[in-house]
Amino acid sequence: MININTTSDVPIYTQIRNEIIREIANGNLQNGDELPSVRQFANDLGINPMTISKAYNILKDEKIIVIDRRVGAKICVDEDYSRNSFEDELKLLLMEAKIRGKSQKDIKNIVEEIIK
Repeated sequence: MININTTSDVPIYTQIRNEIIREIANGNLQNGDELPSVRQFANDLGINPMTISKAYNILKDEKIIVIDRRVGAKICVDEDYSRNSFEDELKLLLMEAKIRGKSQKDIKNIVEEIIK
């Protein structure tokens, strides 16, 4: 289930992207599963269709979904996609955690908890 916080500083399209990622990681969405149409999703969430479209396009660029104008959007995670990009983003997150005072032990505990 996608939860959106309209009062958050995080843009709604980013929240949608993150929630879809979370649903895939939790096993609620799998390769081949269809996502709602842009209009239907926007209607369900009560937001502008362009916001859904932007989230879908980001996921498409990240090789997490495929979009076919005739059938819509489907989960299609490309597991080989841009390992360097993933590592660069992870390094950046770890550096940010470090400058915010997180110890190596803290970071390991957080990662282990997330992986569970």
